[in-house]
Amino acid sequence: MELETRIYQKENNIRIGKLLKDSLGDIYSSRFLAKQLAVRDIKAQYRQSYLGILWAFITPLTTAFVWIFLNSTDTIRLSDTGIPYPVYAFSGTLIWSIIVEAINSPTASTNAARGILSKINFPKEALIISGIYKLLFNSLIKIIILLVFVFLYGVGFHWSLLLFPLAITGAILFGTTIGLFITPIGMLYKDIAKIISMGLSLLMYVTPVVYAIPKEGIMKQLMELNPFTPLILTARDFITGATPEYITYYLGIVLVCIPLFFLGLLFYRISIPILVERMSA
Repeated sequence: MELETRIYQKENNIRIGKLLKDSLGDIYSSRFLAKQLAVRDIKAQYRQSYLGILWAFITPLTTAFVWIFLNSTDTIRLSDTGIPYPVYAFSGTLIWSIIVEAINSPTASTNAARGILSKINFPKEALIISGIYKLLFNSLIKIIILLVFVFLYGVGFHWSLLLFPLAITGAILFGTTIGLFITPIGMLYKDIAKIISMGLSLLMYVTPVVYAIPKEGIMKQLMELNPFTPLILTARDFITGATPEYITYYLGIVLVCIPLFFLGLLFYRISIPILVERMSA
């Protein structure tokens, strides 16, 4: 029987459709691997920690308490937020921490797998999905604590609360999309992670995380243009029953993020094998 002859040669063009199909196929086929990696990392994260799972929300809780203390002692004077300030501050810092974790998640998951990237051939998209699993786990804990705050301070139940998970999903999509583009560059240059961390710390203060948007001035313009603003405010409005003022801006960001997310997947799929080859050289 005559054997089939195959000729392998370098292609001059990249077929976007095929790459995207292969990437989505690998995400589906590696879902069990992604789950196992997530479980392993979560257990490792809290195994040798005395406070364990509490670290998932200690940082946003601490940040919120600092601002609550400063506001209650009149050390700083903040404009009226329309809801109890502890709920405003904690919801803002919690939602902000979810977005920041979503941005850092692809880089963190990929860096954690450096030891096996060059030794084992597996779909690299599993690392992205693993990071999303860990992010959802940590976010669920934070959301439960936030709900306790909402009822503790008398905000109570509103039907819009049912839309809160959708708002958080949009925030995670936004953060993960940014993270997909940052990850290959961040693995190549370690300075990128430090720049991103410093930049996000500064960006928090032009986002309505712990104080409301001013009535006028350049700060008002910066905060209204900031794409993080509708993500924070829409999620907070849903959980407190307020009318979402920036819902159109929020939906626009989510719609833009959907194609960018798939483009980020392609960028990740193309670049990671090149980086693995460079690291193992």
